[in-house]
Amino acid sequence: MNEIKRLAWHEVAPKGAQALFGVHHYITTGTNLPEEMIHLVFLRVSQINGCAHCIDLHTRDLLKTMPLDKVVLLPVWAELPHLFDPQHRAALAWAEEVTRVSETHASDEAYAAAAAAFEPRDLVDLTIAIAAMNAFNRLGAPFRLPVKAKP
Repeated sequence: MNEIKRLAWHEVAPKGAQALFGVHHYITTGTNLPEEMIHLVFLRVSQINGCAHCIDLHTRDLLKTMPLDKVVLLPVWAELPHLFDPQHRAALAWAEEVTRVSETHASDEAYAAAAAAFEPRDLVDLTIAIAAMNAFNRLGAPFRLPVKAKP
């Protein structure tokens, strides 16, 4: 079965891509969020959304600073409190809450937990990071961006 060739969204709409990559640049250079936390959240959001390209990319990024065991067990992080520090756990919980906002409605309990773990600016920046990765996933998955992984 032949797969349908999909558009390269960033080539078709370069100004839109530039705007979205501008948000990514802000997240990675203009915030106080640690790089590892950013990649951790990017990967978890991408796993939830099923974006193969982003899962591949952010797994590779995260493996530069995080042991393989932790990266592999990221989908079940909540069951393994000893693997992730409290702030990473708070970031992951908030990432899941915001990514599934149509189901969770960003509950008061989840917001209170995230607000307790982060300074106000960091919580806003973390939420921008989560929103941006959701946007990238919603482009990467439908347009089937390629992965580096080979058979």
